[in-house]
Amino acid sequence: MPDASHRMGFPSPHTRNPVPLPDGSFHEGTVFLKAVIDHPRIEIGDYSYASTFTPPEDWAARLAPYLYDFSPEKLVIGRFCQIADGAMFITASANHRYDGISSFPFAVFGGGPVEGRPSMPEPGPDTVIGNDVWIGQGAKILPGTRIGNGAIIGAGAVVRGEVPAYHIVAGNPARAVKARYAAEEIRQLEEIAWWTWPIAQILAHEAEICGGDVADLARVAAQMHGA
Repeated sequence: MPDASHRMGFPSPHTRNPVPLPDGSFHEGTVFLKAVIDHPRIEIGDYSYASTFTPPEDWAARLAPYLYDFSPEKLVIGRFCQIADGAMFITASANHRYDGISSFPFAVFGGGPVEGRPSMPEPGPDTVIGNDVWIGQGAKILPGTRIGNGAIIGAGAVVRGEVPAYHIVAGNPARAVKARYAAEEIRQLEEIAWWTWPIAQILAHEAEICGGDVADLARVAAQMHGA
């Protein structure tokens, strides 16, 4: 049975190519990631998409080339994220040990079992992307990065550590450019969490969600919850 989004003409989050073109075809380079990635170490929320000029056969390998089926870490991407062409998640399995004299991974090339070898680093942390995060063209997200809800990552940024919710970061190394909203408004937006609403409600309140008035969206949220 089709869901409410289909009845409204909005694609299901399981749609491979959700962007229609004037000739009736669909843009091959834009995909809802949930429809194209089946990887044991990647978790993706509904409606998060990626775009590229050269669509790959393997989207998981394009976005996170160092995340293997046997990797100990995970890549977690929230709902409604927007990932531009060339963005890449460099997860912890790409790391070399760098706390000693040499960073050379002798164990990778043989000479005995890999596990427990002194040339191998310890397992690294998960990389976690919040909801409604826009990652610009060519951005690199380094191992263990945690990006808050509503953040914007500038084109070409090299990001590590914590990115606060509703902040813009840019540069190499990426630094905060500015907060998108005042601290109290960010707290409200985190509490509203519009990305958790049913898609029909989201579409009905597209103006408030895409507008800049947090108070307007807060009023919608209060009405939805009967306050």
